[in-house]
Amino acid sequence: MLGLIILIALQFAIAFFGAPLLLKYIPVQGDLAIFVKAAMYGVIVWIVALVGAFALKDVNVPSGRTLAATLIGALIGAAITLVPQIMSAIPLKIPSKDYFPLIGAIIGYMIRRA
Repeated sequence: MLGLIILIALQFAIAFFGAPLLLKYIPVQGDLAIFVKAAMYGVIVWIVALVGAFALKDVNVPSGRTLAATLIGALIGAAITLVPQIMSAIPLKIPSKDYFPLIGAIIGYMIRRA
C-alpha cells in the first residue's frame, strides 16, 4: 500500500513538471493543446509506473491495457475542461485546468493497474 502511495506522488510530480518540458517540442495551440498535454500526461504516468514497478514493493508491472486506460482517463479529464457546465458544477475550485487530465490519467492507471 505504501508503494502505491509513493507511486502516485511520483507520477503526479514527474508528469506535472515533465510534460511542459516535453511539450515545448510539440507545436500545438488552441483547444487541442489540452488533449496533447493529456496524452503526454498519460504516457508519462505509465512510464513512471513501469519504472516504479521495479523499484517499489507491491507495484505490478503495467501492461498495454493499463496504458490504454491511462490515456483514456487523461483524455476524459481533458474533455471535462472543455465543458463549462461541468466545470461550474465541480465544487472544488482548482486553479489550473492542467490538473484534470493529470488526475484522470492517474485514476485511469489505478483502475486498471492489475
